[in-house]
Amino acid sequence: MKFIDEYRDADAAQRFARAVRDVTTRPHRLMEICGGQTHSIVKYGIDELLPDEITLIHGPGCPVCVTPIELIDKAVEIAALHDVIFCSFGDMLRVPGSDKDLLTVKASGGDVRMVYSPLDAVRLASENPQKQVVFFAVGFETTAPANAMAVHQAEQRNITNFSILVSHVLVPPAIEAILSSPSNQVQGFLAAGHVCTIMGYDEYGPIAEKYHVPIVVTGFEPVDILHGIYLCVKQLEEGRAEVENQYIRSVRREGNQRAQHFMREAFQIVDQKWRGIGHIPRSGLGLRERYAAFDAELRFGLAEHVTEEPSECISGLVLQGIKKPHDCPVFGTRCTPERPLGAPMVSTEGACAAYHRYRGNLRNVKTSKLQNVNTSTRQNFKTSKRQTSKFQNIKTSENAMG
Repeated sequence: MKFIDEYRDADAAQRFARAVRDVTTRPHRLMEICGGQTHSIVKYGIDELLPDEITLIHGPGCPVCVTPIELIDKAVEIAALHDVIFCSFGDMLRVPGSDKDLLTVKASGGDVRMVYSPLDAVRLASENPQKQVVFFAVGFETTAPANAMAVHQAEQRNITNFSILVSHVLVPPAIEAILSSPSNQVQGFLAAGHVCTIMGYDEYGPIAEKYHVPIVVTGFEPVDILHGIYLCVKQLEEGRAEVENQYIRSVRREGNQRAQHFMREAFQIVDQKWRGIGHIPRSGLGLRERYAAFDAELRFGLAEHVTEEPSECISGLVLQGIKKPHDCPVFGTRCTPERPLGAPMVSTEGACAAYHRYRGNLRNVKTSKLQNVNTSTRQNFKTSKRQTSKFQNIKTSENAMG
């Protein structure tokens, strides 16, 4: 498949890995923002191809994972009402709240439905005027335009029984929060290509200049990620701190201005709480007053409440890149994809889910926040019957991302 197969080419991957090794003269710590990139790194063993001097830190780029636990509780409360059809993408159904998840509500008789687009929820509202239809609007800037369009269409068609429960978060404020932290270890970023497809990358320039860190807009396939790492390391070695676009087949500097228009029409920037991290100023989106009638929190009169995270779960440290999933004492034991304590274990973009799926046999390996997982991973693969590099079988055994 064009733009897929050639970016999973084993020879190209090895060439970029050699280029990274050739240019690296000292340690560097890079953070990939997007959970989709994290899954590719772990799935294809990209970190195993890198020199020991390069540490990859997994960032908070999983919107499902950072949705506040109290918002999950509100979703559960709404979904349990007898006159509600609650719609959501599938990856939200098993994210644990303080007591239960949406799938448990469905099993108890709640009308919880998985949809593939917010416009599916608008259609359901039109077909079921006697029901309140609520869509769980979760995501980064990538999904915001479609959610804005759903609200716009509902208003235009006078569909009054439709509303959205909003949990939109923004990437640039999260990067700034990481860089301004006293415990920050990150020296360069791989920015999320799909977010920049919508928003462009002009807004990253001031961040790169202020904190003197390179930011490379990067795609999601193995060759994309290795190319992005090479560009980022090359900047660090040369003492540069610029914004570069590796994902040129999808991203333009100005982004998708039509999509941005719909976003700005429906949403305004607000302060936002991130699960496991806390409040980040101006890091979220909320409906504008014009569309307040479509705000599910207002429609159902849900009061603000604060819920504590499970004490055993270190997802906040994982999302900030301070800890690796294997550092969690309950990883793979009390916390599994079937019985998750935190969202990163159940989300399709969660770091814990990636490690459990692709490196579950390494659950007893411990790594410190400054230690690269490369060494222990290489040792494990050398003692198994598998090849050290998963790239050797990319083209023959992988036709689609997991």
